[in-house]
Amino acid sequence: MKKMNLFRFVAVAMCLLSFIPARSQQPEEATVIRNIFNEALTSYEAYHNLEKLCKTTAGRICGRPEAAEAVELTRQIMIGMHLDSVWLQPVMVKSWDRGEKEIARIVSGKFGTVAVPSCALGWAIGTGDPGLSARVVEVKSLQELKAKPRSEIEGRIVFFNQPMKQTNLGTFTSYGEAVWQRTSGPAEAGKLGAIGCVIRSMSIEIDDFPHTGITHYEDAVKPIPAIAISTKAAEILSSWLAVDKDLNFYFRTTCLAGPDVPSFNVIGELRGSESPNEIITVGGHLDAWDIAQGAHDDGGGCIQSIEVLRLFQKNGIRPKHTVRAVMFMDEEVAQRGGQQYASEASAKKEKQIAALESDRGVFQPKAMAVTGNAEQMKKYATWQPLFDPYDIKLISGGGGADVGPLKKFYPDILFMGIIPEDQRYFKLHHATTDTFDQVDRREMQMGAAGMATLIYLYDKFGL
Repeated sequence: MKKMNLFRFVAVAMCLLSFIPARSQQPEEATVIRNIFNEALTSYEAYHNLEKLCKTTAGRICGRPEAAEAVELTRQIMIGMHLDSVWLQPVMVKSWDRGEKEIARIVSGKFGTVAVPSCALGWAIGTGDPGLSARVVEVKSLQELKAKPRSEIEGRIVFFNQPMKQTNLGTFTSYGEAVWQRTSGPAEAGKLGAIGCVIRSMSIEIDDFPHTGITHYEDAVKPIPAIAISTKAAEILSSWLAVDKDLNFYFRTTCLAGPDVPSFNVIGELRGSESPNEIITVGGHLDAWDIAQGAHDDGGGCIQSIEVLRLFQKNGIRPKHTVRAVMFMDEEVAQRGGQQYASEASAKKEKQIAALESDRGVFQPKAMAVTGNAEQMKKYATWQPLFDPYDIKLISGGGGADVGPLKKFYPDILFMGIIPEDQRYFKLHHATTDTFDQVDRREMQMGAAGMATLIYLYDKFGL
């Protein structure tokens, strides 16, 4: 009888236990991640570092003294963290000087003369001291330009006026559709005999802030001066042209390209406890256009990358693989920093297993992304519950201009990315408005914590 009672007791107990909610499959990871976010959200260290970077090295385009100052500042920040290693990686970069403040104005016999906000495109040639004045031909697509006979373009200034599309929900899509005007418009206009180019700024808003950015000439085409005007100025120029076909546009720039000069990528790392020669790279680009502080593009991405290492340190996380933060130089111009990093990693026979780049602004993170095969993405999806408390989705994607060259040497590398909210980004991108005061500390720190979490999980479990 006693044996029977014992049997019944065990059976009832097991039945009751079946109704107890299952224990979390990953309680340790959830706790670590909560600690990562808690530390990020209560710390001001990264925010103050970004302020220092923005306000003391504004205008740090590659080859300029401000870029050298940014190199030393970020090196000292990482030395002060007592990382396992901090060093400078030499890289030769192009140099360019904007020269004197640009002058631009619309001159119309019907409407009068109006000065317009403007800035020369990066690495454009200057007009020379007298400036340049000519009649204007407006085009809104490359097809429209190519359809025009040479006689309509030769000796004139081409005005590229394709707006960034407002109805796209993702502003990076709008930018991708319109940026050809800046990058290749001057070269295409030069092929048809144009003597200058005016580009509508790559901005999602109608305002008075011109946006700069690189333009690429072609060896077989004579380079022509190129300038960006604010979107509000572009609206005025277009509306005046509709009535006065004979109006002139005048602009003066004194920019000048210089020789290649030495610079550096700045690198700091936490060495892996088990596989130190297997590298997880996280980084942003240290250079920023000379008219801006470069807070969102990309000082914030650099500081977030450094913050990943600090969050590991603060939470006692010793990675199995080496986690390396890289401040890349020269993303805005020729991506030489990324190319140098990749080629040197290969020469040293490092094993680069994953790379995460932050270069989309430091707004509230919407998603973390990876590019993997079907099996990797299936495993990746199982991490979603760990990100749910922070309202961050796991999606496919990742990569970037600076980490992209790694693919040449490491075909199986896993690219990662952070996808922030992007509705405000192209109000600031490459403009004087990209300043420290446009950064929200909590948004930036949420992004840094999301990056640290993704790297923590990949380092521990792999994909």
